This record gives sequence, structure tokens and C-alpha cells, in this order.
Amino acid sequence: RSRRSTATTGSRHPHGRIRPAARDSATVTPIKVTHDIAASPDAVWALLTDLPRMGEWSPENTGGTWVKGATGPAMGARFVGTNQNGKRRWKTQVIVVTFERPKAFEFEVTAGGVKVARWSYAIEPTDAGCTVTETCTDNRGRLAKALGNLVSGVEDRDAHNRAGMERTLTNLAAALET
Repeated sequence: RSRRSTATTGSRHPHGRIRPAARDSATVTPIKVTHDIAASPDAVWALLTDLPRMGEWSPENTGGTWVKGATGPAMGARFVGTNQNGKRRWKTQVIVVTFERPKAFEFEVTAGGVKVARWSYAIEPTDAGCTVTETCTDNRGRLAKALGNLVSGVEDRDAHNRAGMERTLTNLAAALET
């Protein structure tokens, strides 16, 4: 009797088991959260790109420092982010990869030289202020995910990030709309 599989991803292991498909960015589904904010795109831009202050809005990021000569947000600027989940703390390295004032801001995150994620913010003007879309693309492979779970204590990173993104944009709106 032969073993057959209806799996559509992965390849057959020599012993008949299915190997998971290699993770590549083409198979990653970004997480997107959109929020209307009653403030100008310039006001939103000023806060979103001030990464040392991100801890004021984010439930996980606690801030950080511009490094390697950077004194603020700019294309190619580097930043070391600090993060916390309960008693667990860790740092990440960031490089700004999109800087289009006041429309788009995006950065790549690594930890120990390993790709972690790409975070982006799109700001669209509206009659009442603007709409902000925060997007996170998880760029970690399987091993990096396992290590990330140990470091951060987060098992379901997608659900955790979505909840954190919703809270971040809600907190940002509250700060700007008061």
C-alpha cells in the first residue's frame, strides 16, 4: 500500500512524511489595521516617525534610540528599539526603508542580524483628518519564530501583533484628538 498525501505545500520526506514548505516572503500574509484619526496627516506623521516615543502608543515597544549618526527619522536612519512583554525584555535593530512625508513610513526590523519584520504606516488625508493603516509583515523563519517565542513569551505572534496594532493606533488617536 502506498502512502499518498493531498498536501498542497511542502515536499515528500524520504520516510514518507511531508516536509513543510520553505517560508518565503511571497507566502506571508501581512497584518493590516486601519484607523481614522481626527488630526492632520502632518500631526500623525510627526508622532509615528518619532520612534523613541513609540512606547507611548505601543503596548510592546517601550521606545529606543537613534544610532549610527541618526538623530531622527530619515531614509536609511538606524534605530535600536526596546521591547517588553511582562518581565521579558529584548532589543531590535531597525533601518528606515521608506520615508515619504507625510504619506508613508516603513522600517525593517532585525534581531542579532536575523530578519524579524517589516512595519509600515500609510497615511491618507480625509475630510475629518486622515486614515492610518499600520501593516506588519513577519519575516521570521521557523527557527527565528521558535527563538522569538522564547525571548518574547508570545506564541501567536500574528494575533498578538494585531491586538497591539489596534491598541497602538487607538492610543495614537487619543493623544492627537484631545
